[in-house]
Amino acid sequence: MDSLTIIRAVNDFLHNFVGGPIMIAAVLFTGVFLTLRLHGLQVRRFITMLRETIFSLLRQEKGGKGEISPFQALTTALAATIGTGNIAGVATAITLGGPGAIFWMWVSAFFGMVTKYAEVVLAVQFRHTRPDGVVVGGPMYYLAGGLKNGKLALLFALFGALAAFGIGNMVQANSVASAMQESFRVPPLITGLIMAVVTALVIIGGIRRVASFTEKLVPLMAGFYTISALIILFLYRIQVPSAFSQIVAHAFTGRAAIGGFAGATVLHAFRFGVARGIFTNEAGLGSASIAHAAARTDHPARQGLWGMFEVFFDTHFSCTLTALAILVTGTWTQGFEGAAMTTAAFNQGLPGIGGYIVSIGLVFFAFSTLVSWSYYGEKCFEYVVGTRSAILYRFLWIALIPIGAMGGLHAVWALADTLNGLMAIPNLIGLWGLSSVVVSLTRDFYRHS
Repeated sequence: MDSLTIIRAVNDFLHNFVGGPIMIAAVLFTGVFLTLRLHGLQVRRFITMLRETIFSLLRQEKGGKGEISPFQALTTALAATIGTGNIAGVATAITLGGPGAIFWMWVSAFFGMVTKYAEVVLAVQFRHTRPDGVVVGGPMYYLAGGLKNGKLALLFALFGALAAFGIGNMVQANSVASAMQESFRVPPLITGLIMAVVTALVIIGGIRRVASFTEKLVPLMAGFYTISALIILFLYRIQVPSAFSQIVAHAFTGRAAIGGFAGATVLHAFRFGVARGIFTNEAGLGSASIAHAAARTDHPARQGLWGMFEVFFDTHFSCTLTALAILVTGTWTQGFEGAAMTTAAFNQGLPGIGGYIVSIGLVFFAFSTLVSWSYYGEKCFEYVVGTRSAILYRFLWIALIPIGAMGGLHAVWALADTLNGLMAIPNLIGLWGLSSVVVSLTRDFYRHS
């Protein structure tokens, strides 16, 4: 057996672990644990969350260090989490687990709201301001500064820096190139080169340029996709109550879409719904807290509410719109899978333009993920190698975009996907070990607010 075969076998084993039931359960139970410790914060403080986020966008935080506004931190994080999973991933969950998978997606995201809250609180609490004035934070900093475990911090940063090249770069570039080729007949190489140039113009300015870019792109892309989905739901409004009924009923009876598991059980609905809920919003992964750590805020818990809203918007709102569009149009029973199912739903709901809307959505979603993950990967790489490595990382990032667009380095994709899941292990250990800090900071915030 040669070395390449051994590496692939090890990677397959690790991938099955980080994407399997044990890891899914670990992420879910972490959310349950934190929900209990914070006494159902996502329910008790739901109105507070809305007031501190979307109802106060004009407020600029004062008295706190940081490089970007709380809203910019949110849009940067959303740019990374709102991706192809919101279009293709939801459809895949329905294919394999039936409409009931959406119910369990909601459940996992409900607990994920508190997980993301805790990650952001800790990231802000233990962030550092470098001599050059740059504010940095994330799991590697609260693992080292809070948990006092430098080895776990280094592991997270190493996993994050390497995983970003695959899941955040080449996979996203390939998604954009595929959508552009299928819908507009643009050659993948041309798409890759254009993306490389635009990405270079954005990331060369660091987090402030990235945040300024996502601040404009995220509302645009989310609004474009949301309005389109809402129009479909309005046109099929008679079917909406039935769609909700299917989601709840099949969560406890089980039924997969045509092409999925024959006679899918409740276990299938639970497994694929929970998995989609976890991995669409990245709660438990720790990556989004890297962006939130750079926000100007006067208290870690205040920014934590933006993290909580991030999960709510990504999963409970955006993914739900996709799921409902698929269910009300009935395309989930017509043999489609993945993005093709969502495309068919939009084509049926909005004849003539629906498919283009999904394609444009895929392009925006994937490209925004590519830009935001460049920042995540860079900060992880800097933590491992040093701050002078930023230019090298950006150069490698830009160079790999055309390669990914043309479908190259599939072995790297597979390895990066595994490393992406491995990031959760040190992060979850940190969340459990520092849960008392989260509770203490939360009490302090509401005592003085």
